[in-house]
Amino acid sequence: MNKYNRLKNFRHDTYEMLVKSKDATFELMDSIMTRENARSLAEFSLSPFFQRQWCSTYEAIEDSRPNGNKLMKRYTQEIDTLEYTLLGIDHTQWECKDSPTMKDRGYQYSHSSLNSSVVGQGYSTIAWLPPLKEKGSWALPLRHERITSFETPLSKARWQLKQVCRELPEKRRKLVVLDCEYGNGKFIQQTADIEISKLIRVRSNLCLYSKPDPYSGRGRPKKHGAKWKLNQCDDFPQSNKVLEMEDSSLGLIRISKWTELHFYNAPTQQLTLFKIERLKEKKTGSLHRPLWLIWVGEEFLSLEYIWSQYKRRFGLEHWYRFAKQRLHWTLPNFRTPDRCQRWSNLIVNITWQLWLSKDLVQEHHLPWQKPQQNLTPGRVALSMTSLLIEIGSPTLSPKSRGKSHGWPQGRKRNKAKVYPTIKKQQSKSKKRRKT
Repeated sequence: MNKYNRLKNFRHDTYEMLVKSKDATFELMDSIMTRENARSLAEFSLSPFFQRQWCSTYEAIEDSRPNGNKLMKRYTQEIDTLEYTLLGIDHTQWECKDSPTMKDRGYQYSHSSLNSSVVGQGYSTIAWLPPLKEKGSWALPLRHERITSFETPLSKARWQLKQVCRELPEKRRKLVVLDCEYGNGKFIQQTADIEISKLIRVRSNLCLYSKPDPYSGRGRPKKHGAKWKLNQCDDFPQSNKVLEMEDSSLGLIRISKWTELHFYNAPTQQLTLFKIERLKEKKTGSLHRPLWLIWVGEEFLSLEYIWSQYKRRFGLEHWYRFAKQRLHWTLPNFRTPDRCQRWSNLIVNITWQLWLSKDLVQEHHLPWQKPQQNLTPGRVALSMTSLLIEIGSPTLSPKSRGKSHGWPQGRKRNKAKVYPTIKKQQSKSKKRRKT
């Protein structure tokens, strides 16, 4: 079997799923992979892989119809058969402050902004986190979709998790790792009907509750037992299990485990609490703050693998940076949210093509860069030119169609409609004194 067949079949299936303007759209994707720097969407037409005029870059996004459901089903076919499937969920923002004609813009949280928020759109991502022999930052999104003004990151994550779990084999175990924003009873209650285990980081000021005492026979049975404040962990009872181990990046760590706990607003969902302590002191002599994790669902990992599997969640954050900086995800300024979603679907597909090309490319690195054994997504993208020339493209050559008649004389041009910026929670106005 030809070693390129897997990549060729994937590229051909992608080409067929683009429906309209698939030739221009597919050539645009190859241009994105091979062009490291760009200042606008039109600059991708300068790539030798793009055989059309610069205006076709915008027309490709306007006309193409990449279906997210069909693409997700195709991605799940490339997931390796393992003991369990590890998924990760997170969300990020696409800043669109200079796009007043775009509908459904809102205020999105941004840690790098002076006001902690930017005007734009939020995107939720669920990705497969593949196992790596060495250090790496690969995350392969299965769904990367816009969070509308009628949704929240929690509701969107629940919907994406349900859609992905339907396509994965039922008998295979599944685990999803999430950040502290999803570590609350509301999300645990919403995802209780989905057959998947959850490993979530929780904030240190959280309160959990133990199992209630047996029913005494009088009154309503208790739902909650003793209250556990994570920032007062010195008062906790003795842990069920403790393990000290050496971590490659943190040094000596201690992992403690407590069972049969729950959130106040989700008393029926039992969880396991993990406390991860870094025993090596800081340079100042003080101790590091502990990290708290909870496990909800079927437990199938031993204590020594809890931290190593949760660390793989950071690959999704690395993918966000890679998509924005190298794949130019937030570079274009589209007018409608639908075009933004089509563009986002193309970026996800490019990531999968890079993953399938990881073992096929001949590494091309700059003179001051060290060679790598396990190639990163950026290093694979840097080496894609020769591979794309070798395997070819399923697109057809463009045909000249003559000059356009242009804008009809006397026809008026209407200005684009300006939409207001949506603010979900309005602050209460202060009461004025009566005069």
